[in-house]
Amino acid sequence: MEINVLIEEGFEGGLEVSWLRSLAEQVLVAQGVSSRAELGLVIAGQERVQQLNRSYLGRDEPTDVLAFSMLPAGGDLPPFVQPPDGVLHLGEVIISYPQALIQAEEHRHSIKREIAILIIHGVLHLLGYEDEKPELKHRMSAREREILSYIEGEKS
Repeated sequence: MEINVLIEEGFEGGLEVSWLRSLAEQVLVAQGVSSRAELGLVIAGQERVQQLNRSYLGRDEPTDVLAFSMLPAGGDLPPFVQPPDGVLHLGEVIISYPQALIQAEEHRHSIKREIAILIIHGVLHLLGYEDEKPELKHRMSAREREILSYIEGEKS
């Protein structure tokens, strides 16, 4: 698997690229994704994430995680063309480090646990999970809990 990780300047403290890459890989393995897959993972500031949210989703507000999938969608937009290299290009997950800090404090757990939750959420979105309707959100949340439990069990 190829997990390309970018941590914007100023947010490198406490997050190791190898740990972030491992988390994303574990989510893909838990979802049965082939080893011939690639995705991008970006840890960014709130301003960048809000600007992307505004530009691409029309929502001028901060958010915790954005996922831009390259897989064929069921909507009206034409799917991205997949290159003929045999690699499944999934897309990109962008996480707001400042928002993750706020949420970690609110939920009274570590920043690393919050980042793990956001990576799981973002990767599931890349793989087609949706949370716009209550039944879809319930399905996605249940899968997130299962994967988080699996990942946390691996550490023990």
